[in-house]
Amino acid sequence: MTVEQAATSLEGQAVSCARMAAHRYADLLRRAADDVRAGGPCADVLAGYLDAPVDAVVPIRLLGGVHALVLTGRAPALARFYPSAGGRQTPGDEAAAWEAFRAVVDAERETLRGWLRRPPQTNEVGRAHLLVAGLLHTLREVGDRPVRLFELGASAGLNLNADRFRIEATNFAWGPADSPVRLPDAWRGGAPEWLREAARAHPELTVVERSGCDVTPLDPASDDGVLALRAYVWPEHTARAARLDGALELARRLPPPVTAIGAADFLTGIDPRPGTLTVVWHSVMRQYVPAEEWTRVLAELDRLAAAAGDDSPVAHLFFEPQPPHGRHFELHARLNGGPEHLLATAHPHGLPAWTR
Repeated sequence: MTVEQAATSLEGQAVSCARMAAHRYADLLRRAADDVRAGGPCADVLAGYLDAPVDAVVPIRLLGGVHALVLTGRAPALARFYPSAGGRQTPGDEAAAWEAFRAVVDAERETLRGWLRRPPQTNEVGRAHLLVAGLLHTLREVGDRPVRLFELGASAGLNLNADRFRIEATNFAWGPADSPVRLPDAWRGGAPEWLREAARAHPELTVVERSGCDVTPLDPASDDGVLALRAYVWPEHTARAARLDGALELARRLPPPVTAIGAADFLTGIDPRPGTLTVVWHSVMRQYVPAEEWTRVLAELDRLAAAAGDDSPVAHLFFEPQPPHGRHFELHARLNGGPEHLLATAHPHGLPAWTR
């Protein structure tokens, strides 16, 4: 990327942030783009990353690094503009917030360059209800049976505990009523009838195996892992932060196993098992996987599907932008290598979802 392309990348992310009600970030990114063009501290910090591919989402890395400094008390002047740190967002404070942001970038250049080397790890808990919906839909097809759950790009593995979350909508409730993770208003206009029927038939799941993989997994029990997860939640999104805190509490009690390995190699160790439903799921991770690696993933999924049987079904569930990098995020389900079924469309962070 040239300097202008880097500035354009910041502006493009600003549009996405505005679309997802992160107006503080949208304004800061637009001003950061101007700072890059002017050769300011943002330009200096990003200088070694001008050739990064779009998939690297460098603007999100920069924002995450600054947010981490806010959350750890190293940027008190900026914290007063970040709701995640007890600050406020009020009309007319944009210029002051930008000056505080720019000062942090200027003072913490080396720290922020370190964050630019880290891939974003959102592990968005709001997407879990879609994966559960896909799983309940699949159980309607194959009948009640124990579930083996495997997640690709699992990050800290928080969504491997998705069956322990409470999911709610106008006409729908599923999951433990006392769960520390509550996903309210999960469906626009109420949950679809097929999901309500599946939930009635399967009020709880029997998960006999659960594990995930990630090239750079985060440890939800470590200070560094928790900081990274919190830093990538946008500071205005306090409801998301609350869901994350609940998921971290669950993970401390019921730690989900995540192996530091690529998705294709992870799948080579999985085979269907008689008497169980084998589920491979993932959410908004496809765009970060190199094309050659994804070709291998698809080959492994085909192998699993070919080995599936009536007593050993295999489901592939995914919530991803369609097509990759697109603006429409969809939940799809595929059973035993058959046709893909579009089950729902949803907000990129999962809540709410809707059917056509």
